[in-house]
Amino acid sequence: MGQRPVHGPSVGFTLIEVLVAIAVMALMSLMAWRGLDGMLRTQSGLQSRGDDIRTLQAGLAQWQSDLDQAMELTGTPAWDWNGQVLRLTRRASTPAEAVQVVAWTWRSDPARAGGGDWQRWQSAPVTVRSDWLSAWRLAEQWAQTPDAQTQSGQVNIHPLEGWQIFVHRGGSWTNPLSSAVVTANSSAPPRAESSMPDGVRLLLRLPPGPAGAGGITLDWVRPSLSGATP
Repeated sequence: MGQRPVHGPSVGFTLIEVLVAIAVMALMSLMAWRGLDGMLRTQSGLQSRGDDIRTLQAGLAQWQSDLDQAMELTGTPAWDWNGQVLRLTRRASTPAEAVQVVAWTWRSDPARAGGGDWQRWQSAPVTVRSDWLSAWRLAEQWAQTPDAQTQSGQVNIHPLEGWQIFVHRGGSWTNPLSSAVVTANSSAPPRAESSMPDGVRLLLRLPPGPAGAGGITLDWVRPSLSGATP
C-alpha cells in the first residue's frame, strides 16, 4: 500500500481576522466619508460666500454707474432724496437720446436677514418730459406702496440692516435732507435746483452673512468736478 500524502498547515484567515479587517475597512470608509463631507461643506460655504460678495459688488458697481450717468436736463432734476428713496435721472443705454429714472431704497422685511433689503428700481427709457415726469412720480410710488406695475422694474440687491446717505456740498459733508436737494411737495413737479452734489457718501449696514457683517462706506465723486475732491 502506498503512503497517504501528508498535508501541510491550512492557509487562510480566521474568523477573528476577517472581522478585524472588516472593522478596519469600515472605520477607514467612515473617516474618508467624513473628510469628503467636510470638503463638500467647505466648498459649498465658499461658493455661497463668493456668490454673496459678487452680488454685493454688482450692486455697488450699479450704484456708482447710476451716479456717473446722472443727467441734469433743463427743468428736470438729476437727483432727489426724501429720506426714504433716492431718485436719479440717468442716461439710458439705448436709444442714445433717451433717459431713465432710477430709484434706490431700503425696504423693511422682517423675513430677511437684517430686517430689510437694499433695492433698486428703474423705468423704461423715455424721450419726452411728460413720460419722464410720470416715471419720476412712479419711482416715489414704488418706494412708498409698491404694486404689480412698479415691482416689474424692481431688483433686490442685498439684505441690509439699514443705510445712510451724505452729500458733499460747499466743501463739507452734510445730511442731504438739510440741503436744497429735497422736494418739499412730491405731488408737484420737481424743482430744477435739485442738482447733483459734488460727492455722495453711502453707508451700508450688513447683517451677519456669507459676505460678512458690519458697515461699508463708499464715496462717489462727481466726474465733472474740478478742483479738490471731497
